[in-house]
Amino acid sequence: MNTLKILFILTSHSTMGNTGHETGLWLEEFTTPYYTFEDAGYNVEIASIQGGKPPVDPRSLEGEEHPESVQRFKADEALQNAFNNSIPIADVNVLNYDAVFMPGGHGTMWDLPNNDKLSEIISKAYQNDRVVAAVCHGPAGLVGPVDQNGEPIVKGKNISAFTNSEEDAVELTDVVPFLLETKLIEMGANFQKGEDFVPFAVADGNLVTGQNPASSQKVAEFVINILNKK
Repeated sequence: MNTLKILFILTSHSTMGNTGHETGLWLEEFTTPYYTFEDAGYNVEIASIQGGKPPVDPRSLEGEEHPESVQRFKADEALQNAFNNSIPIADVNVLNYDAVFMPGGHGTMWDLPNNDKLSEIISKAYQNDRVVAAVCHGPAGLVGPVDQNGEPIVKGKNISAFTNSEEDAVELTDVVPFLLETKLIEMGANFQKGEDFVPFAVADGNLVTGQNPASSQKVAEFVINILNKK
């Protein structure tokens, strides 16, 4: 049996609109699924929109209590090296992978939607029976991709993402370029959600999405379950 391969695609965007604040990747949404896949024996590679070191939202490193996966990352020189040298998506052949995973962080709201190369990658993955997963703001990367019929891949599908009420709770409703829940519903998604900031994830065929940072583990587990059945 060949080792299954997972590709992470991370944001390269580091500024929060016109606020002057930094943003980027929400680290837990990368580290938790990364180690879930690695510990399951998968081969995991890291890409980002521009390549190189992806920006990390400083808020995801604040406070005393970090998720175990973040602590593990801080001590993992090999993963830090791979992270700091991520592959630019321009160099990605997505058919080399069994699944694609897009973590969130507010940076994704600026450089994942309307990115022609990313839309091409995700469309190709979905149309070729690969698993496509995203969590929190990562589903911003589902705004552009289409299925074989040219329809949005989220149309008619059960999809979750960071909700309007969660965006309101973090006081960024007027900062983000659009509201992700609203956009996905406009595109025809059957939007699913749980309580604010509580783990919630949904799988619909090969599409797996989660609502918020706390949902990262659930999304990874759904991906593993789907891949195990292929």
